Amino acid sequence: MKKTTTFILASSLLVSSMAMTSCEAVKNSNNTQRGATIGAASGAIIGGILGNNIGKGGNGALGAVLGGVVGGAAGGVIGNKMDKQARQIENTVPGAQVERVGEGIKLVLGENSVNFDLNSSTLTQRAKDNLDKLTKVFKDPENVNTDIEIYGYTDNTGKEEYNLSLSKKRAASVRQYLASQGVSASRMKTDGFGIADPIASNDTKEGQAKNRRVEFAIKANEQMVRDAHNQAGTR
Repeated sequence: MKKTTTFILASSLLVSSMAMTSCEAVKNSNNTQRGATIGAASGAIIGGILGNNIGKGGNGALGAVLGGVVGGAAGGVIGNKMDKQARQIENTVPGAQVERVGEGIKLVLGENSVNFDLNSSTLTQRAKDNLDKLTKVFKDPENVNTDIEIYGYTDNTGKEEYNLSLSKKRAASVRQYLASQGVSASRMKTDGFGIADPIASNDTKEGQAKNRRVEFAIKANEQMVRDAHNQAGTR
């Protein structure tokens, strides 16, 4: 499981000082401690900066995860829950690329887990089998209070406008299948970014296959945030 904390310098001296202090503390902490280390005020400011910048021009899942930092002791509680869920996914879904980011999870399902044939938004049988495994994680009682954002991508063959539409259909196919297996549709929303942000070279068929993928941003929903504040005694 890849662990990443990213900070972007802001022009405001106040935000900069918060970011520098938080960055040094986070660097020396584990994922469970990160939310508490950042702090409620600086966490909200930094989260907004990261979400607005990284979410532009692609990097949809990463931007979505980073855009909702709660911070403080409640953020530490959420981080602990996300640590556990990330390990579950990593141990359950073959080929899943799991990255703990801030207080959420970025999940990439590509050619070895949930892939698509060229010019297709139809899930392969292998894709369905692996989504069945992911469904069990999402339906775990400890994980039900999360929002799930699903983003589709394509390789660079064909027209850009068509690929954008195809990527949205791929994300929708994943959402529809997860819903059919019992994951609440209200937890999930989808979008597509077409050829943006390739994770492999489009110069080879192997690279193109990797780029025909879906990414997930898994975040605390309002209920998890309320529960975290209650557990931390911050509200």
